[in-house]
Amino acid sequence: MHLYAATIFLSAFLLFLVQPIIAKQILPWFGGSASVWATCLVFFQTVLLFGYAYADWSTRSLKPRTQAALHVALLLASLALLPIIPETRWKPGGTADATGPALSILTLLGATIGLQYFLLSATSPLVQAWFWRRFHHAAPYRLFALSNLASLLALLSYPVAVEPVLTLVRQSISWSAAYAIFVILCAATAISTLRHAPLHAAEREQASAAGDGLPAPSVRDRLLWVVLAAMSSCLLLGVTNHLTQNIPSIPFLWVVPLSLYLITFILCFDHPRWYVRPLFLAAAALMLPAMAWFSESLNLWVAAPLYATGLFILCMVCHGELYRTRPGPSHLTTFYLMIAVGGSLGALAIGLGAPMVLHGYYELAIALVLCALLFAWQARGATWWLTSGAVAVCVATIAIAVYQVREYRTDMRVMVRNFYGVVRTRDFPEPPRFRAMYHGAINHGGQFLDAAYRRLPTTYFSRTSAYGRVFESLPAGARRVGIIGLGAGALAAYGRRGDVFRFYEIDPQVAAVAMREFSFLRDTPAQVDIVLGDGRLSLEREQPQGYDLLAIDAFAGDSIPMHLITREAMATYIRHLKPDGAIVFQATNRFVDISPVVERLAAQFGYTAVLVSDSQDNSESNGVEYWTSHTEQIIVTRSAALLAAQPVRSVAQVLFPRPGFRVWTDDFYNLLHVLKP
Repeated sequence: MHLYAATIFLSAFLLFLVQPIIAKQILPWFGGSASVWATCLVFFQTVLLFGYAYADWSTRSLKPRTQAALHVALLLASLALLPIIPETRWKPGGTADATGPALSILTLLGATIGLQYFLLSATSPLVQAWFWRRFHHAAPYRLFALSNLASLLALLSYPVAVEPVLTLVRQSISWSAAYAIFVILCAATAISTLRHAPLHAAEREQASAAGDGLPAPSVRDRLLWVVLAAMSSCLLLGVTNHLTQNIPSIPFLWVVPLSLYLITFILCFDHPRWYVRPLFLAAAALMLPAMAWFSESLNLWVAAPLYATGLFILCMVCHGELYRTRPGPSHLTTFYLMIAVGGSLGALAIGLGAPMVLHGYYELAIALVLCALLFAWQARGATWWLTSGAVAVCVATIAIAVYQVREYRTDMRVMVRNFYGVVRTRDFPEPPRFRAMYHGAINHGGQFLDAAYRRLPTTYFSRTSAYGRVFESLPAGARRVGIIGLGAGALAAYGRRGDVFRFYEIDPQVAAVAMREFSFLRDTPAQVDIVLGDGRLSLEREQPQGYDLLAIDAFAGDSIPMHLITREAMATYIRHLKPDGAIVFQATNRFVDISPVVERLAAQFGYTAVLVSDSQDNSESNGVEYWTSHTEQIIVTRSAALLAAQPVRSVAQVLFPRPGFRVWTDDFYNLLHVLKP
């Protein structure tokens, strides 16, 4: 008994611990967007399906000795692929792909952890089947709860005990060592099962059928399991994407929704007492329209608790209904296979299907509507008041979702979507007329449409921002300027004849919209170059550019790609900077304060970092000033002349080190240390 439990526990722990470890390693290679994690989840759910399918097939089709020999051989082969450190050859090269790097991410994951993850995925249903083969009197479903408990502990331990202590390389090596121990345990479990229960397939089926006495699941049962599992998977990815649209995609924000998802599995499969059906159906009836209503909220401290609570309640219903309709233990591998099919379909729909099919972030609204319809279907045949309530919830959820989608689309000139997110433009007709660009729900700059103001830099790039003050303070003569993050191209408004402005943009659709919808790039007398691809990776490949100014202004929604503010990134920037040049980091953000990060980076290389806050009181303005945003930007330079120039000196605040704050590197960074209260 203890051997089976230990094998399942360790396999599940490693199965979910490897997810943030490997995803965090490859996140910087593919732009740091939330879609990287969504694509990783597609891989994890799909390989989980393959693992469950293998467990079901091998249990039903192979003799015990053949099954054990095959599995032990695969386990031993997987050891040759350790440690799980992605090879640098997988880094993207060349220009950005308009379809996004989803296929590259899936291929990289398959080559790096594919076999190990496959074997870990198969372990829980396989070992439970072995357990049932040996102990016919004991139902193995509580081992599924144990598996999910181990998975939850792995997820919770990562941001608390692993990420703050170990570098990524040490995380990978430690995981690989633990995996080797798992291989020994799993092989021992297979051998022990053979020694104590050497049944052939036909004998095993007869014994299993006699053991539980329950009929085989019908097609309708299997379809219901798939739909319920797909629904909870869609909700998991939809909520995770929603939370990470405007906050950096980091393990902590991956872990919270996934932990809640697993907790519901643990509770529902541990004992029926945890899923009080009337209570959770009533709670779901309240949460569905509430989640639909707040789908556009930018207030993290409202949206995060609401969606976390909603995800927990809705997944409790999905997984509670799964447990209510479970088959006998002799059909458990089929049951788990159907759950894996549903999980994979849900992940594919949100992670890959939505960016290709939908023009906006509609998937969460669609998932909530489908969830309401599914719960109403499950409530059919109940009392009249329960049925009426379910119908009312469906109508309310659909009405709110339709309203929010219409608001999202209202007055939008352009709306396009790809792997990196949704780009929209909107015109504001009130004088002076203005056209804004949105990435996600965040305004990323814009341009006046009237000829008199068209070349005026606006929003985060006004003449009183750090950008404007640095341009005013640079030495006379032609200037070379590098900008990571194109947006609407507003910084080109500072271009003069003889200048070179070189923009690095990872998202091809942003470049297309900037050229088509805005005229900054066409109007400037400076030479303008656009380099498609991740800005940092592009700079790593280029010869030193000798920039007078390098602007770090890349955002996805309101999310800062973390790989742009590490020691290795800073070394790349300095390689391209003139000795008296300056780097300006865009630090304007609702949720994250990168000041201590940038201060440590500057000090590491002997530079000075100063903060420029540009607060505008536009409450009573209906003119040009209305489109000047409050900004916080950090200037990093060694130039005493630049820091002493009146435009900078008059507003700059020197940044001082935060006690105990570590320099961020590609191998170590922790967003929890810089979240705003």
